[in-house]
Amino acid sequence: MTSEQAGIRLQKVLAAAGLGSRRACEELIADGRVTVDGVVAELGVRVDPQAAVIHVDGDRVAVRDDLVYLALNKPRGVLSAMSDSRGRRTVGDLVAERSERLFHVGRLDADSEGLLLLTNDGELAHRLMHPSFGVTKTYLATVPGPVGKQIARQLRAGVVLEDGPVTVDAFRVVQTQGRQALVEVVLHEGRKHIVRRLLAEVGHPVSRLVRTRIGPVHLGGQRAGSLRALTRAEIADLHRLAEAAPA
Repeated sequence: MTSEQAGIRLQKVLAAAGLGSRRACEELIADGRVTVDGVVAELGVRVDPQAAVIHVDGDRVAVRDDLVYLALNKPRGVLSAMSDSRGRRTVGDLVAERSERLFHVGRLDADSEGLLLLTNDGELAHRLMHPSFGVTKTYLATVPGPVGKQIARQLRAGVVLEDGPVTVDAFRVVQTQGRQALVEVVLHEGRKHIVRRLLAEVGHPVSRLVRTRIGPVHLGGQRAGSLRALTRAEIADLHRLAEAAPA
């Protein structure tokens, strides 16, 4: 928190971050619902948006205008990397026109599709990629069908892979058509190719894999290769999860 003579009035910063009108933001402050650097804020305080850590009702508020938080629908055949020495197509190619230096949070193998998070908030990206960041991720997988009920029981009980046991948080058959089935897998594991290896182990190798959700962020109807800015609520939820992970 800065001195009274420096920085920008807190209500102006909150209004610019989308918390409402300046009058509404003044009421948030007056009601004791806003903290700056861990201290309950008072009306009239000024802050440096580039340095202050601001929470409203316990949720971190993104107030720096130079930080971006994006959802990408990664197409099949694109590497989860910002560049490639062999000239293969990468996530970096999809955001080449952006000026920010972006980090991708987590990975999808080249043959998989779906949700990736991109940001230039290095601290948040680091925390979200920490091994202890056990956020659930949801996948849709196309596998040989039919898929018997015993498969769900087996996956929930746990399957031992070459690098250790793994259990799913949820599993269901979405659709069966002919000799193929579409299944949904929810898990918080981050090991390489974990969904493909897991389903192959129980006799249902994956022919197509799409990640549809990471924690509070949904892919929805976003078209392949497209970007969208995360909502204020999604950013706050990610910060809440990240703050629970070790630095």
